[in-house]
Amino acid sequence: MANRATRMTPEPLGKIASGYMGRDVEAVRKRIEAMEHLLEGLFKIPGFNRKIGLDVILDVIPVGGDVIGSLMGAWMVWEARNLGMSKTQMARMMGNVGVDFLLGLIPVVGAIPDFLFRSNTRNLKIIKRHLDKHHPATAIIDQR
Repeated sequence: MANRATRMTPEPLGKIASGYMGRDVEAVRKRIEAMEHLLEGLFKIPGFNRKIGLDVILDVIPVGGDVIGSLMGAWMVWEARNLGMSKTQMARMMGNVGVDFLLGLIPVVGAIPDFLFRSNTRNLKIIKRHLDKHHPATAIIDQR
């Protein structure tokens, strides 16, 4: 009987990760969109037809959850900096992250404004506008 390996070969893993790794604009765009989806759109709430993500879920953890969510949102701003976005755009994005952080600090009801004020979605729109203007080859047509 032949000896069969049970571990995964690196080729499939490379195919999965290749779309998100790298410094090219298209890879950065995919990473930022994936992070926004993680933070804002993981689950759909039945009856409300609104999505929630890790940003709202982390509000259950007092202060620490808001810090973690803000750090993840600040990572998107860091990626925007690497794309060469202007300081004005980055200041707006950091303002969105800051407002989201401050709203999340409100005890007990902090998740409600966080549910309504989607800073990461706003920041993604700012980044997409920049990418569509300065890197039109990476533009993706939404199929909704």
